Amino acid sequence: MKRKAGPQKAQHKWKRKLFVALLMGFCFGTLVLLMHTQYSRIMTLASLHTQLTQPPKVAFLFIARNRLPLDLLWDVFFQVDWGEASMIEAERILLKHALEDPLNQRFAFLSDSCIPLYSFSYIYDYIMSTRTSFVDSFADTKEGRYNPKMNPVIPVHNWRKGSQWVVLTRKHAEVVVKDNTVFPMFQQHCKTKSLPEFWRDRPIPADTSKEHNCIPDEHYVQTLLAQEGLEGEITRRSLTHSSWDLSSSKDRERRGWHPVTYKYSDATPMLIKSIKEIDNVYYETEYRREWCSTKGKPSKCFLFARKFTRPAALRLLNTTALELKRSKD
Repeated sequence: MKRKAGPQKAQHKWKRKLFVALLMGFCFGTLVLLMHTQYSRIMTLASLHTQLTQPPKVAFLFIARNRLPLDLLWDVFFQVDWGEASMIEAERILLKHALEDPLNQRFAFLSDSCIPLYSFSYIYDYIMSTRTSFVDSFADTKEGRYNPKMNPVIPVHNWRKGSQWVVLTRKHAEVVVKDNTVFPMFQQHCKTKSLPEFWRDRPIPADTSKEHNCIPDEHYVQTLLAQEGLEGEITRRSLTHSSWDLSSSKDRERRGWHPVTYKYSDATPMLIKSIKEIDNVYYETEYRREWCSTKGKPSKCFLFARKFTRPAALRLLNTTALELKRSKD
């Protein structure tokens, strides 16, 4: 006569099955984890290999209302086939997308009226010859654009002004994109003064003389880098030349300063030559003269210039003043 298995023996069998199931689950989980780790390692190594074997790139970021009016000139420069947000919000969006490519190591902001003064290879070598960003930045002590409401988040001693046409290293581009301190303060307290032509779209101010005037794109990047203690990592000048109209016009107070726009008749080899020969920039508010250099040697200051009309660009294309094409060996 067979004996029935006692409850203790059945319990031991159940425990063994549970142990085997847990062991198999653990082994399977470990295998999946190892495979995932190995895959991540392979992808990381592949990415590093790509970055090491391919040259770093410069991302040209155009701030344009719609199409590029000077695209015909930029086509020759690149020699390839290429097809309510505030200004600084647009810049941050452009940088965020450009940072998705790990090979992009420099980020150059250009306007839709900019022209290159040299060939792509010359400009690439110039920009990549230093580890610094090129940011026109100086203390703003005269125009009173600083809003005391920014204090203490942005103290007045960190307030800077300069051209928005900057060339940033990847590190500094990431600082701009990740910023969640300075940008909100600019949104709240750095706004342009209301002009009569916009009063239909905005509430009419009670007293425009008391209205604070601030131009965000002329202060944001400069102030942010000062705030982050990164001014030692920048070359404090712009690579884009602008000629400012300082004529005494009646509506200057209302409209502010504007760069000269070069038309067809202005676009001569002599104009381009005069811009290329500039080798220093003087900053009146800081009594500072910035001598331009690259690779430790004196150099020309500007790689780009603005503002040029489309007819002006067409005229320049028919000259050798810009030296856009690569030299043939």
